[in-house]
Amino acid sequence: MAPAASADMGYTPPDGGWGWLVVLGAFISMGFSYAFCKAVTVFFKEIQDFFGASYSEIAWISSLLLAVMYAGGPIGSILVNRYGSRPVVIFGGFLSSIGMILATFSTSILQLYICVGVIAGFGFSLNLQPSVIVIGKYFLKRRPIANGLAMAGSPVVLSTLAPLNQYLFDEYGWRGSFLILGALLLNCCVAGALFRPIGPTVLKSKKQKDKGGDKASAGFMETGKLKEKKEESCMQKFNKVLDLTLFKHRGFLIYLVGNVIMFLAFYAPIVFLTPYAKHLGVDEYSSAFLLSILAIVDMFARPLTGIVANTKWIRPRIQYFFSASVVFNGFCHLMCPIAGDYAGLVVYSVFFGLGFGMVCALLFETLMDLVGVKRFSSAVGLVTIVECVPLLIGPPLGGAIVDASGDYRYMFYACGGTIVFAGLFLFVMNYYNYRMLEKEEKERQDKEIEMKEGNGFTTENKKQALNDTDHEVKNGHEIIAEQSEPEKSSKEVLNGSK
Repeated sequence: MAPAASADMGYTPPDGGWGWLVVLGAFISMGFSYAFCKAVTVFFKEIQDFFGASYSEIAWISSLLLAVMYAGGPIGSILVNRYGSRPVVIFGGFLSSIGMILATFSTSILQLYICVGVIAGFGFSLNLQPSVIVIGKYFLKRRPIANGLAMAGSPVVLSTLAPLNQYLFDEYGWRGSFLILGALLLNCCVAGALFRPIGPTVLKSKKQKDKGGDKASAGFMETGKLKEKKEESCMQKFNKVLDLTLFKHRGFLIYLVGNVIMFLAFYAPIVFLTPYAKHLGVDEYSSAFLLSILAIVDMFARPLTGIVANTKWIRPRIQYFFSASVVFNGFCHLMCPIAGDYAGLVVYSVFFGLGFGMVCALLFETLMDLVGVKRFSSAVGLVTIVECVPLLIGPPLGGAIVDASGDYRYMFYACGGTIVFAGLFLFVMNYYNYRMLEKEEKERQDKEIEMKEGNGFTTENKKQALNDTDHEVKNGHEIIAEQSEPEKSSKEVLNGSK
């Protein structure tokens, strides 16, 4: 499918310039948003021992963090449409920082759920949504590359945070570590300051004129008409933020169902990677370093995937490329139980980072390819609020499998099988969708041809009818002329006799 036309946006995106600083800001804000839920798992074993929690209970911290981050998507979209990306990201960075600082005073696992999961998670949602949206406003032709570079923020931050968290824990404990992490999250406020507003300036001045005209004529309008106008504008704003007609979009529904299945098992392997290594007898720093290995590979995989996705061979088939990436990611988890020592876990982390990076680099690009730039903000909001359900229950389900079986391997088998199924579903259904689109396009073209032929036939009939009428009129004139000839000759004879 071709990229969405820039005409839908009302202006031509610069595809560079200040846009690269916007990518840098998105790199930081998205990096902290995505990496934090993974990096915090370094503390899980110690927090579990401190509060005497089960594997399932401790997994709820990451689940709530991810679920709230995704569920806050529509709110983030509404705020972006109202205030713009810059103030929303700045506020999100401040809120996530407050959540982590408050978590240092927690005396129960429930308080950690609220501070880390809900407060910090909602702050991350306000970092994530505007960052994704603003890149779509600055880039069109180079959008896959820009998205890939911005999404690379997650592995870069993760590769730094994972060993840093272990060091902070050894020096200050988990409470002191959370306090320092809260201070680090204020960098998201700096990243948000880079999101300079962009858009059609002509439309702005037109809106201001319309507002002035409305104010001038407000005194002369009836109250009922004013209320009706206000109601219409509210509905228009709601449809602009959350376009519910997307649920009639076949490609969007396929994407949504496939991603819901995938996200049910997508984050559980990350949550339990470090605890699994510790369970096998690996020391704390080496266990945390597995996340760094995953992140380093992920860091290179995302921009490279964006470059590959931007080629003329892959971009028209980007949905298939995404499906193959999902299958590869799931296959890695199926191979994880074979790794019985640290060397095997390192190999698994390398392939896991590659598959994870490929999927994450294509997540938003494939959605934008399906719905276009104009409806992307609504699509992201709807997708994130639906995906928060599998994100919420996925890691605790993985923890429940570990609690029930006492073995991490069954959890990895379950996650791998689920993700492979999701990838195959996306591949088959995207093939079906493309075939249906071709069929519908052919039917539309045939219908246009029939209409043109029908119009041509009607025109020919009209011309023939006019010709027949002219012929009849001419014949009538000739008959009248022939009938008038004897009368004329008889009159001439009478005049001659006189």
